[in-house]
Amino acid sequence: MAGATAVVLVVEAAVLGFVHLVLGRTTENQSMSIAGADPDVMSKATYALGAGMAGFLLACAVFLALAAIRDRAPGAFARVLLVGAAVTHGLLGALVVGLVGWGAFAVMMLILCLLVLSLTLYGAKGAGGAGNGAGGPAAGSSGPLDGFGGPGGPNGPHGAPDGDADVQDAPPPGHPLADFGDFGKIGEIKPTSP
Repeated sequence: MAGATAVVLVVEAAVLGFVHLVLGRTTENQSMSIAGADPDVMSKATYALGAGMAGFLLACAVFLALAAIRDRAPGAFARVLLVGAAVTHGLLGALVVGLVGWGAFAVMMLILCLLVLSLTLYGAKGAGGAGNGAGGPAAGSSGPLDGFGGPGGPNGPHGAPDGDADVQDAPPPGHPLADFGDFGKIGEIKPTSP
């Protein structure tokens, strides 16, 4: 997903750079002016805007390509850059509906979805593997086998050997509203199952 998004962003950077180049040349050749602005300043500003947008998209594409090659979530700076790109595409999608049409809106929303998927899929993958060092539970964490011979249990490699474990029953839970003072005495709540 990250690799495909990187390719799409490279194509978009090339298209936007070309469009701004054409607009800048047209402004310069026709000596166009808006509200008395200098045509030379307008053409240079158009070139600068196109170069800035293309550079921003290419930087996002590079970070996504690195994430795809390493198969690892992007770093903090890259994530901020990608979130900024996603927000920018959302705003541009809202603007191009009236200026260009629904086709441009669909393209902007497609790129937005690719960016969001690239961010969230790596986030979900990282959250699923968090706490697992080399495929097992993290040190000091409790797992489903603790207390039953698991890694942190009394019969496991980090617990007491067989026969030395002292098994005690846990006390029954207290009243669920006991922490609320007199409010817990208003009505009696009885458990539905033991």
